[in-house]
Order: sequence, then C-alpha cells, then structure tokens
Amino acid sequence: MKTNQENTNRHPHNSMPDNEDRFGMEVPSALDVHEDCAFDGAMLTLVPIVDAAHLIHGPSGCMSNYWGNHSNLASDSRLNKVRFTTDMEESDIIFGGANKLQKAIVQLVRRYQPSAVFVYSTCVSALIGDDIHGACNDAHAQTGIPIIPVDSPGFVGRKNLGIRLAGETLIEQVIGTAEPEFITPYDINIISEYNIASAVNHILPLLEKLGIRVLAKITGDTHYKEICYAHRAKLNVVISAKVMLKFAKKMQDKFDIPYIETSLYGVEEINQLLRNVATKLGNNELRERTEKLIAEEIDNLSEKLTFYKSKLAGKTVIIDMTDFPVWEMISSAKSLGMNVIPISSRRLNQEDKNRLKQWLDRDDIVLVNDQIAEIMLIINENQADLFIASNGFNSLACQSHIPFLNINPERHYVYAGYVGVLAAAQELYATIYSPIWSQVHKSAPWEEVE
Repeated sequence: MKTNQENTNRHPHNSMPDNEDRFGMEVPSALDVHEDCAFDGAMLTLVPIVDAAHLIHGPSGCMSNYWGNHSNLASDSRLNKVRFTTDMEESDIIFGGANKLQKAIVQLVRRYQPSAVFVYSTCVSALIGDDIHGACNDAHAQTGIPIIPVDSPGFVGRKNLGIRLAGETLIEQVIGTAEPEFITPYDINIISEYNIASAVNHILPLLEKLGIRVLAKITGDTHYKEICYAHRAKLNVVISAKVMLKFAKKMQDKFDIPYIETSLYGVEEINQLLRNVATKLGNNELRERTEKLIAEEIDNLSEKLTFYKSKLAGKTVIIDMTDFPVWEMISSAKSLGMNVIPISSRRLNQEDKNRLKQWLDRDDIVLVNDQIAEIMLIINENQADLFIASNGFNSLACQSHIPFLNINPERHYVYAGYVGVLAAAQELYATIYSPIWSQVHKSAPWEEVE
C-alpha cells in the first residue's frame, strides 16, 4: 500500500454535457473522456468525509486526478488529505489483486485507525474482475470497522455518473446504519455535489439562530457517523447540485425525507432558502423567527454596503463564465449598481439564461473564442473597470492595464450567505482601488521622455 498527499495535474470542465443516454446518464465523447471519469466523480463526492480513509485499488497513476483541485476543508481531521493505493502491478493484473487489497485495508486500519474505509475500483481492477466486495467483507471481519466498496471505474462514464454512483453507495451501505444521540423537529441535511464546507460555514450560524440543526453535510467537512444517521433528518436541502437531485429523490423514497432545491448566489436566494426551510419544517413560530432574522440581516448588510455602493456604482465589470458560473460575483456586482457584462466561450443552458434575465435584464452572453485580442477589444470598447476570470487570463489584464480578480474552483473562499455578500463587495472594492494599478498605468523609467 502506498500513500500520497493531495496532488493534481489536470483541470476539469465544470459544465454539464449535453449528451445523455436514455437513463439520464452522461455519455462521454471522444474529446471529453480523457478529462474526467466516474472514478474522479466518486472521489470528489466522498473524499470530504474527513475521518474516513480512501483507498484506491488500482495503479499508482490513478492518484493523480483532479479531485485534489477542489477545496477539502476539514475542521478537525486531515486523514482525507492522504491518498492510499494498492499500487497494482503487472503480476497483480495476471494473478489478481484481491488478496493484496485485503492486506492493504488491514494495514491501513491498524496504522491510521479511520472511522471507515472507502475502497474505489478503477479501470484496471474492474477489467480483470477483482472481487473488491469479497476483499472488503473479509477485511471488515478482521478489523470490525465499516469497509465500503465503491464501484465506479473510470470507463463506465463521466464525472457526474461517478457522483451519482457515490450517492447510491451512501444510500445502500452507509445511511441508516447508526442512530443519533437525540433528534429534534428541526433536523436537516445539506446536500451538494462537492465539498461545500466554506459555503455551509456561512449558513450554519443563520440556521443555528433559528434553532435548526444540520445533521449531516453530504458531503463537506463531515464525519462518517453523521452520514450514518442522516436518515433521521426532517428535510434535505440540495444546494446548487443538479446531479444530486436523484440522490435526494432516492432518500425521499427510502427514508420519506422531503427535499428542496436552492442556491446561495445572492441575497434574495439566501432569503428564499431560509423561508423555504422554515415552511417545509411547518412551524408558524419558526416562520416568524425567520422573517425577523431576515429583516435584521438585511438591515445590517445594507448599512455595511453603503460605502461600497458609493464607490462601485456605475463601474463596468466584465465577468468570464467559461470555466464555471460565477453567480455570486454577478449578483454582488449588480446589487452594488455595477454594470455587468458576462462573456463565455460556451452557450448558456436555459436555467442560466433565466437567472441572467432575472438579475441583469438580459438572457444572453458575449460569446468569445478565448483569444486575447478579442477579449481585449471587448474590454476597451466597454471601458471596463474590472475583469473577473480564472487565473489563465492574468496576462490579459496586465496587457489591458485594468484590475483583474482571479476567481476559480481551487479557492477556499465562497461568497455565500449575508457575510459572503459583504465579502464579495469588499473584494471588488479592494481590487479596483488597489494602488498597484496606478503603477501599472505608468511607463517604465526607460520609456519616459524628458
């Protein structure tokens, strides 16, 4: 068994593919299959269970996948930062690697003492037919802790299919296997397709003020036991995770837990989240407390945003939505009175068009070809005051001599909740008014004419 810290050498596309089979699962194209796979999606979903160990049954090359790109914040454990592999070799492919897997699990448990072990099949171990279920059962008999096989070899589909398979694994093998110490009428689960610890940390204080308890965060800075008793929640809250809707529906069918779908992109959607949760939990007193809390938070936020509105209103910001929708920044910029121009090299789906229509009174974006000259032309024509994009456009901002804000999936900060709206305003202000840009506009000393 080998271990390694989180690492990555590939970046995924985060957009949802258009091609799906008749079961609603994604069909990988020849151009996309090398960029993400079901194995990646399963790891991306389950790695945020911080006190569990994650063992890859395959060659060591499978450890270099992009789930390391995403923030995996852990409050009190770093076990999920370590990757374990059986490091399958030619002899294992010929004679089988199930015995090697069983020994690796036992060694891992004795040394690291995790709460549980998730064992991931890969293309190699699945193709040769290794019985990972049998190895996991034998290891469980030896160690006495849960050993959960995850059947998500990369060749079965793309990332989103792996996320769904990981969710099914939790429903079939984990959720419902333990009971909480106590339950309340206001217990909920928060569900998303990736680690949402940063966003949840901004929402938890609001829920706590209302007396609402989060039983499990599926999955984001969560512990194995929390997932085990997630079936006792009264409501599932699905945050910005279309791919996890089937997971929520299966929990509703199996455990009779209703669900709502929501997002954290702006003040109105945060308000709606709190109202929907209070309504679904069905208590008049809770609804009254919710309205009072919303009014207090909005008044407090409005007072703090007054200064930033006076400095940012009328400024033009160009936001690149190619890699991922930066809705938090779009919402914050619009609420501050800024002129927002969204650009992308990909067309928007209907849901995104509806959101743009609601916020910007437009349902289209400026399509670009990711060419520096073309984007610089857009910046110059609109006399932009700020350019927001992923780090691939750093040089473009320097060439155009305008402030640049780097925002990408690897950032550990999420502009969620009322606190996040204020933080976004502060970052927009700090970026535009940074003294560095006055230096950028100056000519180099050797270029100055006396």
